[in-house]
This record gives sequence, C-alpha cells and structure tokens, in this order.
Amino acid sequence: MPVFDFSAEEKTTAVEEKTYSLVYTDSHAADVSNPIMILEDSDSTLSRHTAGRFLSPTAGTAFICDAEPKDAQHDILKIDARFENLVKWLGENHIMVRLTGETTDEGYCVIRIEETGIAVRGTKLSGENGFLQFMITRLLASDAPSETAAADPDDIDDADDMKLTSIQSITDYINCAGSTLPDNIRLWARRNLAVAKSSEVTPEERRHAQRALSIMLNIQWKDTDFEPIDPVMAKQILDEELYGLDSVKQRIIETIIQINRTHTLPAYGILLIGPAGTGKTQLAYAVARILKMSWCTLEMSSINDPEQLTGSARIYANAKPGLIMEAFSNAESSNLLFIINELDKASAGKGSGNPADVLLTLLDNLGFTDNYIECKIPTAGIYTIATANDKSAISAPLLSRFAVIELPDYTEEEKRVIFTDYVMPRVLDRIGLRADEIIITDDALDQIMDAYQALSGIRDLEQTAEHIAANALYRIEADKMTQVVYDASAVRNLLEI
Repeated sequence: MPVFDFSAEEKTTAVEEKTYSLVYTDSHAADVSNPIMILEDSDSTLSRHTAGRFLSPTAGTAFICDAEPKDAQHDILKIDARFENLVKWLGENHIMVRLTGETTDEGYCVIRIEETGIAVRGTKLSGENGFLQFMITRLLASDAPSETAAADPDDIDDADDMKLTSIQSITDYINCAGSTLPDNIRLWARRNLAVAKSSEVTPEERRHAQRALSIMLNIQWKDTDFEPIDPVMAKQILDEELYGLDSVKQRIIETIIQINRTHTLPAYGILLIGPAGTGKTQLAYAVARILKMSWCTLEMSSINDPEQLTGSARIYANAKPGLIMEAFSNAESSNLLFIINELDKASAGKGSGNPADVLLTLLDNLGFTDNYIECKIPTAGIYTIATANDKSAISAPLLSRFAVIELPDYTEEEKRVIFTDYVMPRVLDRIGLRADEIIITDDALDQIMDAYQALSGIRDLEQTAEHIAANALYRIEADKMTQVVYDASAVRNLLEI
C-alpha cells in the first residue's frame, strides 16, 4: 500500500480559494462530455490512468500526481456538484485513488475514480470493500443538489457503501453525498446520526437510530422524470400475459401513456375489478414490466391492523418498520410500484384502526410517514395497481384515488383459445413435454369447456391443463407410451366429470 510523506510544506499551505466552479447536471453516466471533474493539465502530463490523491480541503483544491514529475499538482477547474463533498472526504482521509480520464481543450476530464489504498492514518471501515465505487454509482444516479444546498459549507450529506450498516459508513455517506438527498431526509439523517453516536441516550435508542439510518440511506432517492412509454411495446407485453380483453388493455395503455407528455406518473392508480381468475394480478405484473419499475405486493386479505403498514414506534424494544417502508428498503429505490391485491378487503381492519386509511395517505402523493422511521417519505415516485372482486366493498374515498377498469368474464370461445394456445403450451413447456406427445381431441376440448362454462375466470382451466399434462407425463414415463391421446371419454374419466 503506498504511503505518502505529508511534508511540512503541505501542512503549512494556506487555505486557498476554490480553483473550481460547480457544474449542475443530472447526467447518469460519466464521459468526456459529462465528466466527474476537469483538472488543469496544460502540459498534458496526465495519462489515461493516473494515480495519486486529492489535497485536503484546507490545503487547496487540487490533485497530487504520484507519477513523474513526482508530486505535480493539478488544480480542479470544474467539478460535478454531486461529487464535491466526496472529493473533500477523499482529501481529508488521504485516500489513494486512480483516475481514468482524457485530456481535452478544457483540461483532463475525469470519468472514473477508483480506490487503490489508504495512506497513513487508520483505515476507515467504509474506505474498503467497494465503498467508493458504490458511492460513485449512487451519486451518478442521483439528482444534482440545489445551488443553495451546495453553496452551504455545513450542508454535507449523502455518500454510500455497498450496504450502509456501520456508524462509520453511515457517517462517511452523509459527509460525502448528502446534498443529493431530499431536504427533509438530509436533516432527519443528521438528527438520527447524532442520536446513534450519543452517549446520553440508551443503547436501545442508539440501535433504533442506526437501523433507521441504514434503511433510509440505502434507498436510492431517484428523480421522478419518467421515460416515455412505447404503446406498441406496452400492447405486446399485455398480449403476452393475457388473451383477449382488448378494451381493458386499451384502457390500461391510455392511462399510463400520459407519461409521454408529462414525464410524471399518472395522478390516479389503476384498479382492476372483475371475477376471480380473470387475470387481474397478471395484468398488474404486466404494468410493472411496462413501467420498468421495481414492484412489491400488499395482500390486503392478510392485513388487519394499520400498524402492519405503518410500523411501530421506537419506544418498543421490538419496534420495526411497516410493510410499506420494508418495500422501499427491499427495492432500495424511492420509485416503486405497489400491487395491492384484494383492495376490497382493506376495510376489514380488526386492530385499532383501518388499513384503508393508511392506503389513503400513500395514494395522496403528499408523503408517507412510517412510525418507526419518523420521517415523511416522498411519494411522487409511487404508482399503484390494485385488484378487487367486489367494487361495492371499497370505500368511496379509496375508490376515488383510482381509474377503475372492470374486467368482464371470458366467453366460451375465448376460453377455448386460451386453453389451447396459451395455457396448455405453457404447462407442457414447464414440465418438459413436447406438443406431439399429448393429443387433446376436439370432443375432449368440448367436454372441458362444458364442464367449466358456469365458472368465472380461467383458473380452473389452468388447473385442468396441469392435471391432464401430469397424467400424460406419468403414462409416458411409467407405461412407456410415446403419445397419449385424450378424447371425451378419457377426459371424463380423468377429471371425474
């Protein structure tokens, strides 16, 4: 590990004025046209890969090169505002780095910073194991800080570790990249870090504060400028999931295509209402694919206490975040699609409140507060797709937050096509049967349709396909048959109909 000799000359260097100007950009990739920073390199001595270190903030704003000419100093001319505090942190802790860049007319454009070792001083926990690379990736994915926030020398917040769990890594994260955090979360993080480090509170309070910080700072607080949706691609994804229901698919595309004009999520979520087995949940997952968002599910039939959603206060020893906050934590993103199954069960609370009331706060786009985290979470990046069987069981306030799309049941002809062209091929592929190893005659198909014509949805048809395919596989393997044919009689015997 290289070690620098910090000479008296550097130690006595007077505090210099900033040599650089800040660049405010939301570019999510570093290249020559959007570099992390630009260094002075009038004599073109910096190579493609250059090792060295940054001066600490009290010694100036420059990079000290470890190559010939030895200890040459290159002033920083411009720097992406998101990286200003990171460079200060690297300089303060004398962390050796290797820069990758290219010299242009403007100077040496840095497009990558890698850690090579830590000079002198004790090793910082977060200075190892990929902390720097994870932090740079997080910063590139972040929004530019406001010019007001960046101009405040005390406004240091946000940096990152592969998993921010230790107090040291959390501290370094806040010191390096906090200006990219939403204002309220930045202030919340400072307060909680003070609690986590305090000797004047109980160990339990310190543990809760540290855990809350780890959860919040591991979330990527993304911008809410969403990419346009390709209607053709959206229709293709919906068709892959379900046959027919063209009017329903059209309504879904019409609702989410608003993103193309506004670059923001639609004001209302989508509520899919229809009989059991009509593919509501499949459509919800298809929407998640179309939006290219991380998603989670909330099963309202199993949530009977609002605290399951909002978490418990830290005054309890076994306190923990609620399901909504856990979803953000698992996704590590503030842009999240919630798939709420059986919304009509949300009013059946058995605890000290109604889970439906919690959903209202989530859907109102005014911010959500978890009792454990104790900080208002921005909800502009949240979208919801809900499913329900009974529209009349949903409260009017909750219903008004959705664009309601009703799914009709399938006709017999649609069920016939779904069974032969969609369900059965999927089942055969899943269990490893070839299409020519099983034959279902037309009269057998008629028998199946007659047996389930009074039932809504296609779930029973899917179970029937599984039953027939499993039986065919057994007969091929056990009875050494090369092909199994099912006529009406064979289907009746097998399915006992």
